[in-house]
Amino acid sequence: MATAPAEYMIFGFPGNQFNGSLAPALADLVEKGVIRLRDLLFIMKDAEGNVSSFEIDEVDELKPFLDVGGDAGGLLTPEDVVHAAASLEPNSSAALMIWEDLWAADFANALRSSGGVVLEGGRIPFELWEAALAAGDD
Repeated sequence: MATAPAEYMIFGFPGNQFNGSLAPALADLVEKGVIRLRDLLFIMKDAEGNVSSFEIDEVDELKPFLDVGGDAGGLLTPEDVVHAAASLEPNSSAALMIWEDLWAADFANALRSSGGVVLEGGRIPFELWEAALAAGDD
């Protein structure tokens, strides 16, 4: 099996307005073989700034994520929770997710086989990408 590149992302939800509506879109990516979910953890910071983290099966609003599939769990550490919580405002929540980009596995293996290495990478925030595309349309 090809080794796929892995990514992490922290998704924020101001005002603790998180719900399970992301679960079907995530399940679709897993089902189509685009990604393999490796870990998923939910973090909440209350109004006083106290931080807590939750697994999918611990909170009713997160139950839709039980149907996502994959072999998620065990990779995220308490230090990851501290890191994710540092960017949260009081009374907000986040999802911290690690996944493998299965769509890129063959390319990543070809890069390694050819002696290439990734020097840098990053995700362009939607707002910046949207602005760049709009500027290119002029």
